[in-house]
Amino acid sequence: MRFARALVQGQEVTAAVAGEPGAEVLHALRGTTTVVDLAGAPRGAAREATDWALRSSDAVPVSSVRLLPPVTPLAVRDFVAFEEHVEGVRRSIDGEGGVVAEWYEAPAFYFTNPHGLIGAHDDVPVPPGCGALDFELEVAVVVGAPGQDVDPRHAADHVFGYTVFNDWSARDLQRREMKVNLGPAKGKDSATTLGPWIVTPDELEEFRDDDGFLALRLEASVDGERVGHDLLSNAGWTFEELIAYASRGTWVRPGDVLGSGTCGNGGCLAELWGRRGREDPPPLRPGNVVRLDVEGIGSVENRVVAGKDLAHVPVVPPARARSRQRERGGRVAS
Repeated sequence: MRFARALVQGQEVTAAVAGEPGAEVLHALRGTTTVVDLAGAPRGAAREATDWALRSSDAVPVSSVRLLPPVTPLAVRDFVAFEEHVEGVRRSIDGEGGVVAEWYEAPAFYFTNPHGLIGAHDDVPVPPGCGALDFELEVAVVVGAPGQDVDPRHAADHVFGYTVFNDWSARDLQRREMKVNLGPAKGKDSATTLGPWIVTPDELEEFRDDDGFLALRLEASVDGERVGHDLLSNAGWTFEELIAYASRGTWVRPGDVLGSGTCGNGGCLAELWGRRGREDPPPLRPGNVVRLDVEGIGSVENRVVAGKDLAHVPVVPPARARSRQRERGGRVAS
């Protein structure tokens, strides 16, 4: 099964997706049903909702609508699960080679901005102050059943589906921020593509290898030229293991999104910059079109456009020198 969100004649619709690749159509779900509703519902609800939509709703060509992010999550975690990506990007960001020993011990992640999600074909403005915009080719899992301290052996019960994930990154902002040993922050805050739809696990089981990984082909291109390609099964952890780790000591909830992290072999420009010692290919500029293809799921394609210049956004001043006195002194408002 596949589920999408779209603007259809000005109305937001959650729909089942049918049809062959390149000729997909949407069938609206009953009433106000959302992906989060289906993700948290008992087993069989998604199939029932799909069957009702295919029987009862008119087919609307995907080519005639604007696709929205297929889910509106409360939380988005992005992992860094590919060793090859870490090798290249570490050299690009901080000039160091290799992979730190801590990476192998447990899957690391950061929380990114759920308000920054964009659709499969939306434009991507360059963030204010960014001179080194990058894409990141990832796959995300959408959580189904809620869970806390989930056992990896049973984490498949908490998977609702999978979607393509592009973690747009302002690399120059990221380099500065991470010198503070906190972040990333504005380096990752502006946009994340999610789409084109969510594919349920049953459609991807044929790609699962003997170690439990999904061996999906991944490909990234800029302006029609392939930049990188990899297999999703080159990740260091399965999605079930990522869900288990995310739930340690806390909860994962229906609709939560967990990104795999960027694949290797050119899954982003920064990895190539680190390996080559120069910005080759160059950072993304307005007019560039980035396309990500994931076998069994689909494609997203976004055009980079000019964003707001720093001169046209409110300015936060640098930190001002302060004393370290422990008692109040001087003028204090009454």
